[in-house]
Amino acid sequence: MLKRKTVGVLGLGIFGRTVARELSNYDQDVIAIDIRESHVKEIADLATKAAVGDITDKDFLIAVGVEQCDTVVIASGNNLESSVLAVMHCKKLGVPTIIAKAKNKIFEEVLYGIGATKVITPERDSGKRVASNLLRHHIESIIYLEHGISMIEFTIPKSWEGKSLSELDVRRKYELNIIGMRQKEVKTLDTNVQPFEPLEADTIIVAIANDHTFEKFDYLGYLK
Repeated sequence: MLKRKTVGVLGLGIFGRTVARELSNYDQDVIAIDIRESHVKEIADLATKAAVGDITDKDFLIAVGVEQCDTVVIASGNNLESSVLAVMHCKKLGVPTIIAKAKNKIFEEVLYGIGATKVITPERDSGKRVASNLLRHHIESIIYLEHGISMIEFTIPKSWEGKSLSELDVRRKYELNIIGMRQKEVKTLDTNVQPFEPLEADTIIVAIANDHTFEKFDYLGYLK
């Protein structure tokens, strides 16, 4: 089962609605906000809470429960002032992870500068991809290759510590093709993988995975 998260989606254009829908499909709690009532109505049946209001109004954000969010996605990337104020408010409210959309490199630099955890651009990140990545707690990075194949880097879960890759049977059980491993504080990847050696805490594994299998088995459920 997925660990349930509360995610605020501020701005419900095409990108924001896509993020909200994908998260809702995975049974996550979604607080969806936009100043346009028509956009809010479109997502209202899927969101845990949907509200019409100004994302630059701190009191409004408090009223709808944004401070309770694990992550906020600020999807109003065309208006820098709105995005800046929304990021600042979310930081003051103590939201742990703030993801902001930017329409260009200058916006991206500004949003990182005021404290956004991650800045995404429509050219680089689709709404589905952002939502999908939010659901994966152990994943350090994903590189989408071609023909439904990805290279993933993830920290091993507690349940894997002290066990070997052979004992875990990762190739058969998870359909992972291990490329290499490293410790969290080490940058160099060790490609001489020893299948019978016990895994240490905080080991990071790099592997090739089939996207379809990745979604089907939902690694969040297995990598706890």
